[in-house]
Amino acid sequence: MSYPNDLLATRAVVKPGLYAVIPDTGLVNNVIPGITGGKVSIICSPKLGAGFTQYVIEAQCGCKTTDSFAREEGIESFIYLIEGEMKITIDGNEDTFTSGGYGYAPAGVGIDFEVISNTARVLLYKQVYVPYKDLHPYAILGNINDIEYKIYDDMANVFIKDFLPTDDLAFDMNMHILSFQPGGCHPFVETHVQEHGMYILSGEGMYLLDERWMGIKKNDFIWMGAFCQQAAYGVGTQDFTYIYSKDCNRDVQM
Repeated sequence: MSYPNDLLATRAVVKPGLYAVIPDTGLVNNVIPGITGGKVSIICSPKLGAGFTQYVIEAQCGCKTTDSFAREEGIESFIYLIEGEMKITIDGNEDTFTSGGYGYAPAGVGIDFEVISNTARVLLYKQVYVPYKDLHPYAILGNINDIEYKIYDDMANVFIKDFLPTDDLAFDMNMHILSFQPGGCHPFVETHVQEHGMYILSGEGMYLLDERWMGIKKNDFIWMGAFCQQAAYGVGTQDFTYIYSKDCNRDVQM
């Protein structure tokens, strides 16, 4: 780091309980017990009003867990490798991830990893699991590049991929990738009970949050709370693509 070349400024917009836009240029390192060898930034947490916690790690070779991430009673977790290569273990299942690798750990299981490339960028996510009857989710490891895009809401220039089963009530969350070709957009302004945590993987877009349109680009993070109006357009020359979380398959708890 060094002295700034101009006045201090930011594109960050934070509205606790409603939404937040957090560019990567404002992220700081957080010391997280159990993770060593990388810059760990907490980009979303209940302190903001979210029902989950999300992290992005700028990692070097050897960055790893010294204690399993999120191996806590009642806490489920998810990992996504944006770029790089790493070894991963979830519930005794071992794999080597390349870019696009992902894993889901049921509540209490946790995630272990070690970066084996020179650099890597990693997303981590955790939240309280909401059980349903006697159903139990299971560990999942895969690579999103092995999953084909589906057309989103009958629009030929917007596509979606699902990380976890969409028809299994044992799962109370999912992760998706949504991709807009330039000019693609949501079919309507959404207003719903689900909250989202979104990390922009590529391109640029215009995003409506509450009543404000904002320019969004690669490596930005967006959190939107329940019932926040939201919609997006893809702009520029590259596909506007992001990974996002979604709570699902559960009624509202009173």
